[in-house]
Amino acid sequence: MKNEREAHGSGGGVGVIWWIRQIRRIRPIGLIALLTLVAWPTRAQWVTQTLNLKAGWNAVYLHVDASHETLQSWVAPDLTNPIMEVWMWAPPVSTVQFVTSPQEPLADSGQWRHWNRNTGEGTLARLVPNAAYLVRVSADTATYAWSIKGKPVAPSYQWTTTGLNFIGFPTVPTGAPTWMDFVEPSAELQQADVFFYRGGETGAPSPAQLYAKRSETVNRGQAYWLRAGTRFNRYFAPFELEATGGRGVQFGDGLVASNFRLRNLTTNTLTVTLNLVASETPPTGQAVITGVPPLQLRGALNQTDLTYDYSELSVGTARTVTLLPMGQPGSDVEVVLGLNRTAMTGAEGSLYAGVLRLTDSLGFSRVELPVTARVAATSGLWVGTAEINRVEPYLPALQRLAAQATTVGEPQPLPEGVTPLPMEEAGANVPRTYPVRLIVHNAGSGGRATLLQQVFHGFDAFTNQVVTTSEEVLSPAMLGQARRISTSNLPWRKGNAPWTFSGRLGEAATLTTVVETDFADHASNPFLHTYHPDHDNLDPTFKTQVARGMESYGIRREITLRVTPPPANVFAMTSGQRVSGWYIETIRVVGLARAGGTSDTREFRVSGPFTLNRISDVAALTVP
Repeated sequence: MKNEREAHGSGGGVGVIWWIRQIRRIRPIGLIALLTLVAWPTRAQWVTQTLNLKAGWNAVYLHVDASHETLQSWVAPDLTNPIMEVWMWAPPVSTVQFVTSPQEPLADSGQWRHWNRNTGEGTLARLVPNAAYLVRVSADTATYAWSIKGKPVAPSYQWTTTGLNFIGFPTVPTGAPTWMDFVEPSAELQQADVFFYRGGETGAPSPAQLYAKRSETVNRGQAYWLRAGTRFNRYFAPFELEATGGRGVQFGDGLVASNFRLRNLTTNTLTVTLNLVASETPPTGQAVITGVPPLQLRGALNQTDLTYDYSELSVGTARTVTLLPMGQPGSDVEVVLGLNRTAMTGAEGSLYAGVLRLTDSLGFSRVELPVTARVAATSGLWVGTAEINRVEPYLPALQRLAAQATTVGEPQPLPEGVTPLPMEEAGANVPRTYPVRLIVHNAGSGGRATLLQQVFHGFDAFTNQVVTTSEEVLSPAMLGQARRISTSNLPWRKGNAPWTFSGRLGEAATLTTVVETDFADHASNPFLHTYHPDHDNLDPTFKTQVARGMESYGIRREITLRVTPPPANVFAMTSGQRVSGWYIETIRVVGLARAGGTSDTREFRVSGPFTLNRISDVAALTVP
């Protein structure tokens, strides 16, 4: 084995990690073709995008991921749905979108994926987001509102200067801006040729060029062919968003912070408003949502205590981010969101999901990001320290009045009308604190937490990670990657058997256990000196063991961990892998037995704050 490592050196000290990762803003839209054959990573917040269709051909742009269901199982059986065909623009990545005029949907062109209602055939099975589609509605239907329930996604655009682009814009659903107002910040789009579909069944779908740009609006969900010559365009809304990982705000069951960047693409100061909204009811067969993730918006750094200010970002409470004009310092801002895991009271693994809606002060655009989190499991190995800073002296005045004799483990009550102080407030402050290492293993659901004197963490013979009470369980070939963590504060026991707490960490606010050391325990009892005749528990003949209290004493330690809510700062409330509270220990030194079943007993009490950090998520404690 390696030498014993300090707990905090073995993976402790888990706190808020501000994950600052940046991704490329532009992804080839041709990759969407591959996504028609596979499912997207699981997310579970839902919004409905409504597309207003006319008879004939319609060009639409999807801002939600509706790939949880196939078109054939969703659209075809619905007799009220008049959609006959769906075509998705998905040119190969190698050629990008090298077209000089709007393309007709031809199955053999290599630029399209398609689905046909009547035959159920085609290369398009599901609707994926950030993609443009041509949808044909039967001629006997004047208008049709197609409601598509899906998962919101972060916007992602591909722009090519080698031909036309078939895209849509994240404008507001109502009160959409006119073309001239919307593209005013972009010199490239001001000069672009724009083509759109009017609907109708007159032959192949032929888009018309948009000339009346001052009066026509940029409608959300509508797709357009755009050609800007050789000019490159990065403007799709007044602000640009870069989301971590390209997926939005996803905490999973372990992260406590997520970030994204906002960038002003206009020449004026812009305000972006953040609103957290609840998810719609999930479709049948999708994951149940317990609640909306309790978010916190990180503010400025407090130079006094080096903590960040924060504000709650909850449903119904809007927050704003100010972006200075493009190109100036302050035009590109990182937004950091923390997850208050202490407010997530659902069962382990339960899903919290919502939608983060961003709008700009011009009233032009609305971007929706998914927000998901799962209640973290608390099972695994927790290591930390209690700092003892209070000691209650032996037999304080009230206790002296209350107890002339004490039954082992059951002190007599205080006099009537006397209310004892809370355990963590009793006693006097000590001149200097002393640390007590804590090693706690929290079992999986249905189990209890245990307190350990030492523990081994490494790999078994099958290279599985294990947390065990015996070194024998570890693979001899992998001892170099194993660790032993121990504490001198608890007595050594043969077999390293743990002490069981009254409950499970994370489910109970107060955990208690009893650690007993027999008066004749030569391995751990501090009153015993095996080779000293006055303290070896033997009579003068060195043959007969004397009674408890003659030379050594029994020790009964009642240890309580009282978990307390974290302080009101973003660091503490988002530390999902850390718990803290008060360590309270009542020590009873038990001596000679008396008539009536009582014993001479002296009682002491110590307390102080504790902190535990989870260093392993292995839920099973292997006890050979």
